[in-house]
Amino acid sequence: MRSARTSLVLAVSLVAAAALTGCAQEKKEAAPQLPERTCFGVFTRSDLEPLMGYGDTVEVSGPVDARLTVQRPGATCNVYVDGQGRVLVSATRRPLGQEVHWPPTDPAPDPLPLGDKGNVWQTGARVALTCKGPQDSFELELGLSGSVEHMKPGTSRALFTELMTKYLESAKEQTGCGV
Repeated sequence: MRSARTSLVLAVSLVAAAALTGCAQEKKEAAPQLPERTCFGVFTRSDLEPLMGYGDTVEVSGPVDARLTVQRPGATCNVYVDGQGRVLVSATRRPLGQEVHWPPTDPAPDPLPLGDKGNVWQTGARVALTCKGPQDSFELELGLSGSVEHMKPGTSRALFTELMTKYLESAKEQTGCGV
């Protein structure tokens, strides 16, 4: 009788532990609520959701736009989930003729056919281009990176290519590149 009672207590304990674990996993699987538009007004909530992972609170820091000038040569947007960096988006304006050099990485990037020079990695993308306007010409470098540990393997480069394509069009408009 004693072993049957011990087995019953053990079984109830295991069921309770499994239920608690299930609750913890359900909470962990909740995606944080992003603003409808973020990072210079370029990206929608659904654009960035694959990079967010799990968490409760989202914090976005950075200016509302990427309008760069000689006086404001750079802009950066960071998205944090529960204090952990999930997305970084940057724009840098440089004097005309200043060449962009990106250090070699492992694994090597794939070329990205955007701008004058572009690369896409598993964790982000960069594009550089020369902007020639009627009154002002400059070099523009755009970067974006994100946390991919919650994504299905092999899908991040396609996502970063899509995000950079969208970002490039908006950044060209916001910076007056070629306008």
